[in-house]
Amino acid sequence: MQNKAIFSKDFLLVAIGQIISLFGNQILRYALPLYLLNQTGSSVLFGTILACSFIPMILLFPIGGIIADRVNKRNIMVILDFGTAILIFLFCLLVGKIDVVPLMTITMIILYGIQGAYQPAVKASVPVLVDTENIMQANSVVDLISSLAGMVGPVVGGILFSIVGLAPILYVSIGCFFVSAVMEMFIHIPFEKRQVKGNMFITACNDLKVSFSFMFKEQPVLWKLSLIFASINLFLTSLVLIGVPVLITQHLGFAANTANRLYGFAQGIIAAGCILGGLLAGLLSKKVKSKSGPFLLMGCALSILLAGGALQFLRGPMEIYIVMLMGCALMLTLSTLFQIQIMTYLQILTPIELTGKVISCVMCVCICTNPLGQFIYGIVFEKIGSSTYLPFYMAALIMMGISVFTRRIFYRMDHLLLS
Repeated sequence: MQNKAIFSKDFLLVAIGQIISLFGNQILRYALPLYLLNQTGSSVLFGTILACSFIPMILLFPIGGIIADRVNKRNIMVILDFGTAILIFLFCLLVGKIDVVPLMTITMIILYGIQGAYQPAVKASVPVLVDTENIMQANSVVDLISSLAGMVGPVVGGILFSIVGLAPILYVSIGCFFVSAVMEMFIHIPFEKRQVKGNMFITACNDLKVSFSFMFKEQPVLWKLSLIFASINLFLTSLVLIGVPVLITQHLGFAANTANRLYGFAQGIIAAGCILGGLLAGLLSKKVKSKSGPFLLMGCALSILLAGGALQFLRGPMEIYIVMLMGCALMLTLSTLFQIQIMTYLQILTPIELTGKVISCVMCVCICTNPLGQFIYGIVFEKIGSSTYLPFYMAALIMMGISVFTRRIFYRMDHLLLS
């Protein structure tokens, strides 16, 4: 069999396409919600629209996985990047001409829905393009790219937004998606067309049935790990996504332009934590074992506890800002390392013909708690007044409990990998 080096031409093209596409996506995910928050001043509306945006992503993850196993993954990436460029072009034409709330809601829903169909194709292409022993390193590269885009995108977006407003960000993102789509046209991903028998809807339902049957009956440890990671999204990631922008722009007392710029830097610092997690996953891929999972979860809890402590005990806005971001960035470092572990174990334990569908199902389970968490935290920060540290303390306490009561699941995973 031909050896598939991790840095083959096709893998490099996938990686570079991800860098460009995700940069465009991240500056949009930063600028559009912040524009809405500045226009309305409502954390409830901010959290609700972000929550609604995740719903089509959740629904389209399983569909994206089915398509990824039956359609050339390169074609999926190309079509969706071109589609995103067209979406943002239409937004440019309509912004300022119709009410911002429905326009923003529809745009965010479609944008996240596209990502829901896009990411399974990227994830499913990894085990096709690299050898089994290199899967964790390849996953760390993909996640590192995502985190790097998440760091650079908001920083650039924050500077542009505070100086020249929303329009340049929209133009830059359109260019990113167009260039990425053109580049992806030159990728070769091995693909064997599968025969579709009968109704397409019935075929899709059967594919989902096979995927969930594999997760629940043949490898039940996979859905249990999915629920653990879903709890990180519910209690911790959603807290950071809603809490950080609301606290910086409304509670810490910064001027509007300063707050917007500091929020952009905050997004970059937090994403730097994700980058560090991706780097650690690549460097420690041979050393990090599944039994380290409970310790990673406990580290996440202690990190978010640090952010809560800053809000309660520190007095200077900049001091609170710095220590809070340190805690959030460290939490995302550890959670990213944990996520890459889960994705690697899933790809190792899943047959290649089921990889796209099972990955999409697991990712669907993992992110389905994001809308719920964002909606809840949007209400919490609207009603909580000056006790902004309480959500951080509660989230840390819950995650500590999860880390203690799920140790047996990680020992089971260690046994499966050794067998």
